[in-house]
Amino acid sequence: MTLSDREARMGLCSLATMGSAPLVAAVEEFGAVDVWRGLLADPEGGALSRKAAAVDLAGVERDTRACGARFLTPSDHEWPAALSDLAHAEVSAQTGAPLGLWVKGEPLHRLAAGVAVVGARACTSYGEQAAITLAADLAAAGTPVVSGLAFGIDAAAHRGALGVGGLTLAVVASGLDAPYPSANARLADAVVGSGALVSELPPGHRPTRYAFLARNRMIAALARAVVVVEASSRSGAKNTASWALAMGRPVMAVPGPITSSLSATPHRLIRDGEAVLVGSGQEVTALLAPIGSLPEPTGRGGRRPIDELAPHLREIREAVRSKEEVTAAELAARTGQTMLDVLANASELVESGWLADGEGGTFRLPSRRR
Repeated sequence: MTLSDREARMGLCSLATMGSAPLVAAVEEFGAVDVWRGLLADPEGGALSRKAAAVDLAGVERDTRACGARFLTPSDHEWPAALSDLAHAEVSAQTGAPLGLWVKGEPLHRLAAGVAVVGARACTSYGEQAAITLAADLAAAGTPVVSGLAFGIDAAAHRGALGVGGLTLAVVASGLDAPYPSANARLADAVVGSGALVSELPPGHRPTRYAFLARNRMIAALARAVVVVEASSRSGAKNTASWALAMGRPVMAVPGPITSSLSATPHRLIRDGEAVLVGSGQEVTALLAPIGSLPEPTGRGGRRPIDELAPHLREIREAVRSKEEVTAAELAARTGQTMLDVLANASELVESGWLADGEGGTFRLPSRRR
């Protein structure tokens, strides 16, 4: 019977051995078809062979179509090139790019260059709001938001992106016929409508601890950066950050209260120099932008009248604080200008109404500010 590479990969993915270094190495050396046939040729040879013998490829195909999903392999045009980075990364004895993916929703290449927002399931209201706001900022700027559909920070990140009509990608640790957790079924449907669901597991498979760890590596690989929002010292988000670091992806973290155990992982990542502290989606975007590609910030109101002043005059004007009278000597110390320059520049500002004369040769802000 003729067996295609796609069918062989579907069978191998059905073994639920995501990130198995020996299996990935065998496929790279011999090809998926020969590896799958080798397993079927000796059904009593071991656990994998027995599992392979029990796989009904035709049934997997039917279940895939029934849940509205499609199965992708590395030869498909929408296969994310970034997944190849997993071939050179290893965390907790897991490694290797996926052999195939089940996808439901938008083509994956339309969701490229996303940012992952991950964290604790049992998050605080602070963490939830931080994740929603950060994800909304990113999505509004056109950056897809990647997460894992779990309770807490993951769900908040997806909702934040959806709330502004942005794109979001959810990587789940179960089959796409019943994305886990089931309580987030409506959220999963919304993600499909404005992004995609992704899994390495075929329909019918339920999540395991191993599947969650494998899912974490996928979240890191499908994003160009990972942001951690609230995570304990044993959180899965810590594992996701480890994968990002192993692949050379930037890691960022949102700080939290020092009294909260959920601040442990973000604070450790920042303290150890493994993550950059961020507080908004704009800061994430700025950190990822090529040098020189962002315009200079102008503030909420655009250019201010004071911005029209020559730099040496603006320096003097901004050195004068509210409700104070300052001497020329103090202005010289604050600005680094010479006394003669300060006197000349301050006098010019007085004449133009930007400063006013105070008592004893001092300068102050005018009563009616510009």
